[in-house]
Amino acid sequence: MAMHIPQAPGYMSMMKEGAKYFKGIDESVLRNVQACNGLAATVKTLYGPMGMKKMVINHIEKKFLTKDAVTVLKNLEVEHPAAKLMVMATQQQENEAGEGTNFVVLFCSALLDQAEKLIQMGLSVKDITEGYEIALKKTMEILPDLVVDTVSNIRDRSQVLRVIRSALMSKLFDYEEYFGGMITDACLKILSDSGHFNVDNVRVIKILGGGVLKSQLVSGMVLPRDVQGNVKEATDAKVLVFSCPFDVLQTETKGTVLINTADELKAFSRGEESNIEARIKEIAETGCKVVITAGKVGDLALHFANRYNLLVVRIASKFDLRRLCKVTGAVPLPKFTCPTQEEMGFINRVHTQEFGKQTCVIFEQKKQESNIVTIVVRGSMELLMDEIERAIDDGVNSFKCLTRESRILAGAGATELQLNCKLLQYADEFAKTISQTAGTRKLSVHAVRAFAAAFESVVKVLVENSGEKVTGVMSELFAEHRKGSARTGFVMLSGEGNDDRMHVVDAVEARVVDLMETKKWGIKYASDAAVTILRVNQIIMARPAGGPKPREAGAQDADDD
Repeated sequence: MAMHIPQAPGYMSMMKEGAKYFKGIDESVLRNVQACNGLAATVKTLYGPMGMKKMVINHIEKKFLTKDAVTVLKNLEVEHPAAKLMVMATQQQENEAGEGTNFVVLFCSALLDQAEKLIQMGLSVKDITEGYEIALKKTMEILPDLVVDTVSNIRDRSQVLRVIRSALMSKLFDYEEYFGGMITDACLKILSDSGHFNVDNVRVIKILGGGVLKSQLVSGMVLPRDVQGNVKEATDAKVLVFSCPFDVLQTETKGTVLINTADELKAFSRGEESNIEARIKEIAETGCKVVITAGKVGDLALHFANRYNLLVVRIASKFDLRRLCKVTGAVPLPKFTCPTQEEMGFINRVHTQEFGKQTCVIFEQKKQESNIVTIVVRGSMELLMDEIERAIDDGVNSFKCLTRESRILAGAGATELQLNCKLLQYADEFAKTISQTAGTRKLSVHAVRAFAAAFESVVKVLVENSGEKVTGVMSELFAEHRKGSARTGFVMLSGEGNDDRMHVVDAVEARVVDLMETKKWGIKYASDAAVTILRVNQIIMARPAGGPKPREAGAQDADDD
């Protein structure tokens, strides 16, 4: 009989074999900080217009070539629980603002890095988190004072273009003017008189071939398929939508028809034809010109549709079908029957157009509230078009943020440096009055200074990715800000008369700006994630559940050879 070896007394004696338990500063807090900093180092080189791209291959071997931090982190399948909190913060930033995910990762990592230094100096986690919360509250008070401009007219193309262009610079450098103008025109076209803006009304389709500059904006909904029949165009048409096949439904049970003579066979075939023709004639008499179906189109039904000049389109995607019903106001019918007037929708124009070798159907609707525009992206690679689609999504979400908050901050690191300077000034004042503040720890002032230093770290990453000397550029930037040039940043100047390099210039004059809404949420999500990670003092991991062992290669049973 084997001798039983008792487990060591303590917490682990209550857990099953294979469980893990970490506690204390070294095992839990610092280990979490190191994991998050390692994850941030992965996306660090993505930041800024001169940032590098990452090629990520996920678990189903799908490739991504991107500079978008949330796309990289989403497909890495991070397992570390603390690092997952940082990934969740980037996803929340993507949902709230649609842009600024790289900033969230870098700022959160900088806060954790500064916290690690403070812990090694002897500060407690309580002092650090309290100081971070005080600094965050002060940052939210300072941000409105750093506003450099306001978009006074949301329908002014030049004002909107400046914001969207800045959102695209980090992902589509050298193409920000072309796609920025395209996205601006798309957003302004679908902006209703009431100011309502629906992101889903800006669609993107990708057609392989041609160059990037062959991309274009089309007013209406574009579907990459051809019509079913001979009718190619319809104007001011009533629309009928079927969620079933455009054909006579087959019976659910099998039936047998006994035919004795040729006349009976002719009568049987003629009866089926008469039935389909009668239904399509009823549809045409209602004034309907366009039929959209989610199922297959029968040959006989298509023949009579051509006879009665009905334009037939098949849409396999249920999402496109719902979107088209929303645009036209039609009600999808589950049965091949004649509709009522209330069940039909309306479209201004339906026609076909060729993009390269691809024939597309375009639905144009001039009605303001349900207007849809489509950006047709062309390119030589699928990976390139996917990245352009993500950049367009960022630009459209920036416009949506602009409809909620029209205030603008200076970009290119100017706002971060101003926050650094003002928080350091506040920390000096806070140190003098901290003894008079009830319930506040005196050592929290060091965390406020660390919070300010984190903003400086973000700007350093921007300079490092540009290939310039960090010390010289940062000294020049701080010198300009101490002189009172609050809008000075590190900007890439391209085009005629420029050397395509980064320069210390006025960011607003260089048309590099940030939305206050995007910056505000980015700072909030990053600081909340950092504080949450620092407050974890124990990590308890149960033993992973074991599944059945995979079968070995070879014969699986006695009948196999």
